[in-house]
Amino acid sequence: MAGSFRDLTVFKKAFSLAMEVFEVTKKFPSEEKYALTDQLRRSSRSVCRAIGEGYRKRQYPKHFSSKMSDADMENSETQISLDFALACQYISEGERNELVVKSEEVGRMLNHMIENPEKYKPRNK
Repeated sequence: MAGSFRDLTVFKKAFSLAMEVFEVTKKFPSEEKYALTDQLRRSSRSVCRAIGEGYRKRQYPKHFSSKMSDADMENSETQISLDFALACQYISEGERNELVVKSEEVGRMLNHMIENPEKYKPRNK
């Protein structure tokens, strides 16, 4: 079974979160289009990109862990941008908390991958 990064639960959850971020940022003011809106969308999507890139190199545990660490960094960046969105009153505390809880779950899964890269190494055929 070759599998795909799209089959990973962490990818599915990160992708879903990125789509929720996309939806919530639609109501941000137009002056944030090239600032907070763009940054929040890009960081949340970068989590998925890094997972996909790292999964393709999973035969190299150090590279895999590095890419998952990049994904975790982008995930943290997303959380910080959500804090700014709350402080600017673009989202409610409830919206922020719901998204952060989902982001923290993705972070825990990424941390497991970082600490256990051998579990994701491709099997010999």
